[in-house]
Amino acid sequence: MSFCSSMYKPLERVIVKRPEESFINQENVSKEWKRFNYLEEPNYEEAVKEHATFISILEKHVPNIDYLPVFSDAGLDSLYAHDPVKFTTEGAIILKSGKTVRQPEAEAYKEFLKEKNIPIIGELTGDAVSDAGDLVWLDDRTLAVGLGYRTNAEAIRQLKEITAPLVDEFIVVQLPHDQGVHECLHLMSFISMVDHDLAVVYSRLMPVFFRQLLIERGIQLIEVSDDEYMNLGCNVLALAPRVCVIAEGNNQTKQQLIDAGAEVYEYKGQEISYKGTGGPTCLTCPVVRK
Repeated sequence: MSFCSSMYKPLERVIVKRPEESFINQENVSKEWKRFNYLEEPNYEEAVKEHATFISILEKHVPNIDYLPVFSDAGLDSLYAHDPVKFTTEGAIILKSGKTVRQPEAEAYKEFLKEKNIPIIGELTGDAVSDAGDLVWLDDRTLAVGLGYRTNAEAIRQLKEITAPLVDEFIVVQLPHDQGVHECLHLMSFISMVDHDLAVVYSRLMPVFFRQLLIERGIQLIEVSDDEYMNLGCNVLALAPRVCVIAEGNNQTKQQLIDAGAEVYEYKGQEISYKGTGGPTCLTCPVVRK
């Protein structure tokens, strides 16, 4: 079986985690939201409703959805199922989050994958830290990796070694300081692949070489405005080529996607996305795309 080395092919299997298993209840949210650096305290009941709507969109397009259980050592951020692992054609790589409070998720995620008989091809060790939000497949054999506060040089060295048989082009993208060490800036913060030749980007944060590389590869760039970037407008999940999900309130980006021939679904993400700065890609861990 071939697993996932794409950001935009039809999504066949995905892993998610519900607020019921990550937020747990309002009392837990009230106790933990500042420790996890949320913008505001999420409303638990509203989060449950928002996530159910999000899942209803997935269910229309994704045949297989796996739900992560409660992890005793995991916190609010385990809602963002994307970050602890990255899939390749041969299976998963277990990562170690650059956000210290998220590091316990990796071991629990590993056990979950074993229970599901999903192969693990590698695991970061030692001083290496990386979030999957810093790893972007431009195509099946091209992997771009962000070097910043969440993914360090040792992780990149190990990832290059693990993926060597699977990757022809391994591109290291230096990330800016932006809002600082405690904020969440990933490579995927400023690029979402929606098709092989279409990407949603926030160019103000993009290194010149990387933006030029995308254009040279024939990728059309949909530019997100400053306001919509802050509303996670650059965080777009492709369910299939030019079929995508975006958080509500990003009308300019949505219209540009429609003008480029995309079908766009929206969900209300105030509690599950905006307050924790994790959009639809963060809420999902693609396992199989075909």
